[in-house]
Amino acid sequence: MGKLTAFILIGLIVLDFCPEAAFASEGHEPRWGDFAWRVANLILFCGILWYFIRNIWKNFFRNRKATIENTLAELENRRADARAKWKEIEERIANLEAERQAILDESRAQAERLKKGIVEDARRQAGQIVDQARKTAENEGRAMLDKVRSTMADEIVDAAGKALAGKLTAEDHDKLINDALNRVSPQ
Repeated sequence: MGKLTAFILIGLIVLDFCPEAAFASEGHEPRWGDFAWRVANLILFCGILWYFIRNIWKNFFRNRKATIENTLAELENRRADARAKWKEIEERIANLEAERQAILDESRAQAERLKKGIVEDARRQAGQIVDQARKTAENEGRAMLDKVRSTMADEIVDAAGKALAGKLTAEDHDKLINDALNRVSPQ
């Protein structure tokens, strides 16, 4: 059926391009014999042409068909990849609120831990400052007490010296000095 259709199509093309071959012009009779030879010549030419280029023609269209199929398959793969990426992006967008909330919660937890650390450090430092102030106060108190004792001792010695100065004789005075020296440095 395909060859018959091709033959009729070729015949119509020939008739369309060569109307003078089949019909008479300017009062002449149609030359059917001449027309038949031209058609036979065209058919023979087309047959020879077909014989030599049919494999090239088939390979061209086969390769063209394969190229188109490969291109379509590649485009379908790219389309599937694009859809997958689109779904992934939609999921990420949907999860943005949850991610934002998780980040806020984590930030608050870190801030709370930092706050507790700062408060504990401040309390520890305050305790150290109080201990240091207590030790300083005790040291100053001892120093003051020692100073008061030293002053009182000096005053007592001066008062005793004044009180005894009138009662002691030179001999008693030398005896007291020798006793004190013997207690301080035993020989």
